[in-house]
Formats: sequence, C-alpha cells, structure tokens
Amino acid sequence: MGSNTFRAIGYDVPTATLEVEFCQRGTYRFFNVPEFLYRGLMLAPSKGAYFNKSIATRYRHEEVR
Repeated sequence: MGSNTFRAIGYDVPTATLEVEFCQRGTYRFFNVPEFLYRGLMLAPSKGAYFNKSIATRYRHEEVR
C-alpha cells in the first residue's frame, strides 16, 4: 500500500463505510464517509495526513474486534 500508517483500506459504496487497518492501532470502521473522501484518501501523497485532516475526527467510528 505504500503507507507507514495503514496496512489496508477498504470502502463499501452502498453503506458509505470506510474500513481502515492501521499498522499500529488495529482496525476501525468509519460511517457515512462520502465516496469522494475515500477516493481522495487513495490518491493522496500522504494518506496519513489526508486521513487525519479529512476523516479521523469528523465521522463516527468503531473499532473492529
């Protein structure tokens, strides 16, 4: 994936759910994330910076256990 922050990133279009697996912090689901933000994340030169600015604290989320 080419990121020091994320091990994997997935997005479910019908539910607008973003799932991210962090290298150090486990896996989380973020709800009602617009698709354009997912696309922006995947194209960002720094995925960690983009995620922190545009998604991390703006969307409801839960840890996947």
